[in-house]
Amino acid sequence: MRTLFAVLALALSLPTAAAETDQAAAVIAMQQPNAVLIDVRTPQEVAEGTIPGSRNIGYEDIAARIAEVAPDKNTPIVLYCRSGRRSGIAQDSLRELGYKQVINGGGYLDLKTALHKD
Repeated sequence: MRTLFAVLALALSLPTAAAETDQAAAVIAMQQPNAVLIDVRTPQEVAEGTIPGSRNIGYEDIAARIAEVAPDKNTPIVLYCRSGRRSGIAQDSLRELGYKQVINGGGYLDLKTALHKD
């Protein structure tokens, strides 16, 4: 019975962990001169607006294309999407590849607001 509860608790915690966002950490990371901002939304979503300086790499392509923009695994990387879910998935992928400073900046509008606060 304990094993069942442990497995259930782990399963319920996984989606939450992948979607945790931290706009404050994203803002701090973006102040580093070598930071990379990546928009993992679809091209259609990007056409509606994007944060200046961001690169668009779909979350499903991030593992194959990250070396194009961040060959150094110590590069600060901030990811965002519409709500934070896909950027959380991309964050997990990059951490599995050994990237050390990967932050889920959350949703486009929330991160845009946080980056432009005075």
